[in-house]
Amino acid sequence: MKASSKFAACLSLALLLLAAAAAAVAAPKQAPLPRDSVYQLPATLTDQAGETRDWRSKRGTPQLVAMFYTSCQFICPLIIDSGKAVEHALPADQRARLGILLISMDPARDDPTALMSVARKRKLDAAHWSLASPEPDQVRAVAGVLGVRYRQLADGEFNHTSVLVLLDAEGRIVARSEQIGSQVDPEFVAEVRRVLAD
Repeated sequence: MKASSKFAACLSLALLLLAAAAAAVAAPKQAPLPRDSVYQLPATLTDQAGETRDWRSKRGTPQLVAMFYTSCQFICPLIIDSGKAVEHALPADQRARLGILLISMDPARDDPTALMSVARKRKLDAAHWSLASPEPDQVRAVAGVLGVRYRQLADGEFNHTSVLVLLDAEGRIVARSEQIGSQVDPEFVAEVRRVLAD
């Protein structure tokens, strides 16, 4: 190899190493997740826009989380009403800092089109509301870490726990409320406000 070729190869390698070092410095290191964070569970969610992400992408923003399914005609619409009621009970500055995540227990039917249909019908602001389906083999584990029980019936419907779960920015469960509908649970709202004030 000629000296000029060796020099060019060394220069290229040096530039690559510098670029990698600069990227490592520029990317802030996140602290390890707390041991009691639900995000310790690997899960992939596909939302109403068809975007697929690790649910740890929600880290950094407190989340109001519930499990639902789009074809539910009775309880799940009330779960959405509960999320809206909590949202409306917050001052505007806190509302802007809260994510609301509805996770389907029926990913076989709840594709992005079905999720988007509910989001549009219920006028859910995509800046704050995310409706998403996990991989089919992850549903039971996600339900488990959230403390949600469910059972699919012969007709394709589900019996399930109706609960709102408040996660802090690190994915730790802070509070739960089984009061669903448009009447807010004042103790639960107080916890949401406390988390958002931190």
